[in-house]
Amino acid sequence: MVPFVEACPRHLGTQFGGRVVAGPERQLLYSRRVVGPLMNQLGRAGAYLALFSEIGLVLLVTTLAGVLAGYWLDTQLGTLPIFVVAGFLGGAATGALAIYRLITRFLSRFE
Repeated sequence: MVPFVEACPRHLGTQFGGRVVAGPERQLLYSRRVVGPLMNQLGRAGAYLALFSEIGLVLLVTTLAGVLAGYWLDTQLGTLPIFVVAGFLGGAATGALAIYRLITRFLSRFE
């Protein structure tokens, strides 16, 4: 079977795995299997997996940064546990705020 673009030479485009896109608009002209965007989409399961991994990384980085900043401040002032605990709580609060923003932005895309 001859693809649509080869059968009709007036349609110029670039072929990507059975899909042909034309010009700068990148509009889908032909697909043997699926009509959709050129980028491979993972779907909702992949989006949730990416969200959960981003949540874990954000919480880890903010909490660790708070603890390290508190530890550095404690070593400078000679008061070891006070600023470490304050840095932990501040980092966890910052992480919680960032996670709230991530989730609200994520859920607004699916509504």
